[in-house]
Amino acid sequence: MKILIAVSSKEYSGPTLQVGIKVAKAFNASTTIVDVGEKISEFSTKAVGLARERMESWDFDRPGIEVLEWAFSYLAEKNFIEPQHIEAGFPKNTFVDRDGRRGELYLKGTVCDNVNLILRNGDIIAELRDEVQTEMYDVTIIGGSGERRMAHDMVQYIDSSIFIVKNFDPSQDYRILLAVDDSPGTSRAIKYGARVAQAFNIGVDILTVSKNEEFRDGYKGAAHRAAKFLRRSGIDAKNIFKVGDPSDTIVEIATNNHIIIMGASTRSPLKKFFIGSKPLDVMENCSCPILIVK
Repeated sequence: MKILIAVSSKEYSGPTLQVGIKVAKAFNASTTIVDVGEKISEFSTKAVGLARERMESWDFDRPGIEVLEWAFSYLAEKNFIEPQHIEAGFPKNTFVDRDGRRGELYLKGTVCDNVNLILRNGDIIAELRDEVQTEMYDVTIIGGSGERRMAHDMVQYIDSSIFIVKNFDPSQDYRILLAVDDSPGTSRAIKYGARVAQAFNIGVDILTVSKNEEFRDGYKGAAHRAAKFLRRSGIDAKNIFKVGDPSDTIVEIATNNHIIIMGASTRSPLKKFFIGSKPLDVMENCSCPILIVK
């Protein structure tokens, strides 16, 4: 399992990193933290190269290093990296710059073997998509961006499960709201739901929504399997059956005290654009964190 945690600044990315580390521990996952900065122009690339040559003598940091240093401090505080790394301090002298577009710094983890800190420069969606495709991450964890289009595009075009840390409040008592039906993605969503519930030590509400009073056998079977799997995993779980529009009902029940987990739509990007999809509708209208499992 490989997890990518996308951060933007120490002022706004605290909840994203906090949730990401908890999930990484639950999955015992190889973890990468990435900050995507603005695209560097040809002139700036030369300047960065010059600065890199003089970095030791001038103690000059590449833009974005301060975000990785903040992330390093957080990892150290949570004992997510080995003690010798913590004692030595932030090892910026080991930062490897790849042609001004992607730089990386490697650490040894305590929960997992690999903890990587990455800097990329360019368009956020394009850079995250390239990072996911190149390194083959299973889950990408992002903040609840105020730009609706950006979060929408990330869900649409990044080829991994997406955890959107939307309005996460560490003092809030959460439960998982696990949406299940007879779609192909439900089984995988159930497994992810169990791991996240274990990470946060919380219970799970299994929600099954039908558009009419009759719940098909596939719906009831999925709800039964989910409850059985979660209880066998030692997780408090209960079934909820509702009639109504699935997207509206999920948002209505979740409010701000749930972490929503649901499978991704199997529709093509073109159909999603014209018709929409339940995960995208829920993501855009909910006021709580949501994990869309692919």
